[in-house]
Amino acid sequence: MPQHDPSADEPDVTPGAPPAASPPAEVPPPVPVPAPGVDPDEPPAVPSGKFGTPGRPLRRSSFLIGFTGALGVLLAYTLYLGIRNAGGILVLVVIALFLAVGLNPAVVRLRRWGVPHGLAVAVVALTVVLLLCGGVVALVPPIVTQSGQFIDQIPSLLDELRRNPTVNDLVERYDVVERVQGAANADTIGRALGGVLGGAQLIFGTVFRTLTVLVLTIYFLAYFDRLRSLGFSLVPRSRRERVQLIGDAILTKVGAYMVGALSIAVLAGAITFVFALIVGLPYPFALAVVVAVTDLIPQIGATLGAVIVTLVGFASDLPTGIACAVFFLIYQQVENYLIYPKVMRRSVEVNEVAALLAALLGVALLGVVGALIAIPTVAALQLILREVVLPRQETR
Repeated sequence: MPQHDPSADEPDVTPGAPPAASPPAEVPPPVPVPAPGVDPDEPPAVPSGKFGTPGRPLRRSSFLIGFTGALGVLLAYTLYLGIRNAGGILVLVVIALFLAVGLNPAVVRLRRWGVPHGLAVAVVALTVVLLLCGGVVALVPPIVTQSGQFIDQIPSLLDELRRNPTVNDLVERYDVVERVQGAANADTIGRALGGVLGGAQLIFGTVFRTLTVLVLTIYFLAYFDRLRSLGFSLVPRSRRERVQLIGDAILTKVGAYMVGALSIAVLAGAITFVFALIVGLPYPFALAVVVAVTDLIPQIGATLGAVIVTLVGFASDLPTGIACAVFFLIYQQVENYLIYPKVMRRSVEVNEVAALLAALLGVALLGVVGALIAIPTVAALQLILREVVLPRQETR
């Protein structure tokens, strides 16, 4: 039986030769660390290659940083100039967007009843147009009629003034006739024509702005879902669901505010119409439309409509004017302290003090437009404060 030589299993080692090197250990690949603010679950953006291969990023230098800062300042100033010059158009866009958000619940309700989207938008837009036309028809004829009556009564008024000895004495003492003839020169006539042209420009400008708001509102209603989806798609995917829920709640509050404000305005117009019929005011429907339209303006609208109707009452006779003043004084207290808080508390859920401060600031910043969007803006800020800011402060 042969004996096993243990040296046969050992590798041949040449005397004086270095030992064989062991194989290198495998080094694990580095774990990629995502950049701050980047969602690790979202796949990285890969260039399409259609426009070539991206080059290496530029090296940071003091010149490049300064140039970039100066370019940013120039761009910000240019943006400021653009917003300032286009302020009127931007206000119209804001009004149209606000109206579209307020009218969208009506479109949604019609779609739930099985009406196609295009037909629902057309029905809502046609209703708004009919309401505007009804207001114009109610307001323009009284103004034209009363203006014509005033022009027809001018000769009789002048005759009565001439028969008055006190007026004749004042005319002779202060040379009124010569002053009138001296004022009727070319400069005075030019200024008068300028005033007439300015009035015509104001009328046509108002019509143009009204039509612009109407057209933009219809477009926003037709593409409301697309615009909403586009706005939410700009938010990072990790936060999109929460932002969408909060955004939908804000849109719901704006729509509820519009419905509540329209309900209060219609109620004020209906009560004014009944009161005008009882006391015998001229043009009761036109006055009711005036009160309903002005009542849409928070804080100051109801007072403005009351002043207009009260002046018409005093123009009729003194007891009617006193009755109008007393009626609106009582009704405004009822509306401010009973109707308005209950309707807005159920629809928008805004504190009364916050609503008053928001309306005052809105009027100071943007005028009537600021007063219109003040309360929905406060409702949105209140929701964001309650759902985002305060919980984050509690976790710190």
